[in-house]
Amino acid sequence: MATLGTLLKTMISGQLVGSDKFGNRYYRGRNRNRYNRERRWVVYKGRPEASKVPPEWHSWLHHMTESPLDEAHRHDWQQEHVPNLTGTRAAYHPPGSVLRDGERRRGTGDYEPWTPQ
Repeated sequence: MATLGTLLKTMISGQLVGSDKFGNRYYRGRNRNRYNRERRWVVYKGRPEASKVPPEWHSWLHHMTESPLDEAHRHDWQQEHVPNLTGTRAAYHPPGSVLRDGERRRGTGDYEPWTPQ
């Protein structure tokens, strides 16, 4: 959910460029700033989380490209974009983590625990 100021600015001076598969909407301003660059911003669907912005739109937001990259030009080695899952039920917990099962594999090798004499 965007703030009231962002929604007003979007309604007054925003021009919709497109949206992504997460439902985020991307806008450009009608005016240029003092550096002759257009203002670009995103209105997130749901909680504002910067990791929800896919790489195609990230490059456009940061003026790396003039138009959003087309998903059809993706390489076969590129993985699907996944937002940051930290703090959610889908977060990664390595083996032995107390948030997983708390049990880790027994260590092998030359480790010998110290025992007082």
